[in-house]
Amino acid sequence: MTALGPTSAARSFDSPAEGVSDATGRKNLRLLIQLRWVAVLGQIVTIATVTWGLGIALPLDVMAAVLAGLIGFNVLSMLRARLYPEISNIELFIALLVDVAILTVQLCLSGGATNPFVFLYLLQVSLAAVLLRPWTTWLMVGISIVCLTGLAWVGTPLPLPPDHDFGLRSYYLQGMLLCFALNGGLLAFFITRINANLRARDAHLADLRQRAAEEDHVVRMGLLASGAAHELGTPLATLAVILGDWHRMPGFREDPEMLQEVEEMQTQVARCKAIVSGILLSAGEARGESLETTTVRTFLDALTHEWRTTRIIDRFEYDNRFIDDQPMIADATLKQTICNILDNALEASPAWVAMEVTRQDDSLAITVFDRGPGFAPPMLAQLGKPYQSSKGRPGGGLGLFLVVNVARMLGGSLRAHNRPQGGAVVTFSLPLIAVTPGDPSAPGLDATRSSA
Repeated sequence: MTALGPTSAARSFDSPAEGVSDATGRKNLRLLIQLRWVAVLGQIVTIATVTWGLGIALPLDVMAAVLAGLIGFNVLSMLRARLYPEISNIELFIALLVDVAILTVQLCLSGGATNPFVFLYLLQVSLAAVLLRPWTTWLMVGISIVCLTGLAWVGTPLPLPPDHDFGLRSYYLQGMLLCFALNGGLLAFFITRINANLRARDAHLADLRQRAAEEDHVVRMGLLASGAAHELGTPLATLAVILGDWHRMPGFREDPEMLQEVEEMQTQVARCKAIVSGILLSAGEARGESLETTTVRTFLDALTHEWRTTRIIDRFEYDNRFIDDQPMIADATLKQTICNILDNALEASPAWVAMEVTRQDDSLAITVFDRGPGFAPPMLAQLGKPYQSSKGRPGGGLGLFLVVNVARMLGGSLRAHNRPQGGAVVTFSLPLIAVTPGDPSAPGLDATRSSA
């Protein structure tokens, strides 16, 4: 006749991601509350069997009061977990002390140390080893030993016949077998599930650390890009001046072919200067100039027109199905993100690229199609990881890495798969609230610019 109930809460871990630890604690707490209800049922069945099955008199009124206390404690544990999900190590330790105290009282009323269910102390110690910090675990071991020793001093043995030589017909051996089955079954079932919760928590923490490392990588690349943009500004300005002088020189103006090449060089230098300016704007070098209020259709139409005219492509299909136009805030970061997706598709499929814009509930979905070789399965599994590329050149794979991080900071996502007829499909989705003007609480473009 025992109190099998373990602690009423799960272990609290010192972790930078407190929300993850709280979630794990709530999952473990549900399992432990279930275990205590199993203990309540086990006590009722055991007391009834001993009293009316074996005809052994027990102090039922006192044992019923202890059982009611166990039920009340479990109900309070449920309320505690619902109202205050964060559980501390001391709270766990106190909860286990209550369980050990109830177990000790029930054993004292039903045979003391001679009760075969005395080995259920090991269940409490095992749960402490899983859920508590080391110092409280060892303290629980010491308290359990003291309680067992006290039962040997004050407990009154049950009036059972001396039938130890009867083998499995012995009531005492039957009780020991039942106690072992309870210990083994409950430990295997609940600790396995508790460990699964802990492994899920550890995996989530590892993912958060990986994201933090990736975002730090983005920040460092942003600083390098900003520095490079500063350095490139002067030589590009010099080239622009020289090309302007050449364009006015009679020798070039009299040669149409040379003049056309000079004009093409001026166009490309102007494009380089625009790229450098965009990098500086994204880095916040010209505050207030990079953010622009426009509409979704206007922004995407202008972006695709500029991209089409500055790239060499045989065929580009653009289908904007964003019917109900609405205002948005656009800046160079979002523009560069979409251009990165288009540039990757162009590299894989120089002859044909398509882009489709749709609205999915409250999100903007931009889907880019190509007819290239598609993604290799390992690349799809590692989509968005830095330096995962099939291009075979140093630094490859950073484009999609940056896209994934921008999408994540805006609350969106990036998905990719291969087309059955050949080629790849990449879908960039972001909530419209992230680019809607006048919502400071949304994870908008200002936050992206400050961290990327």
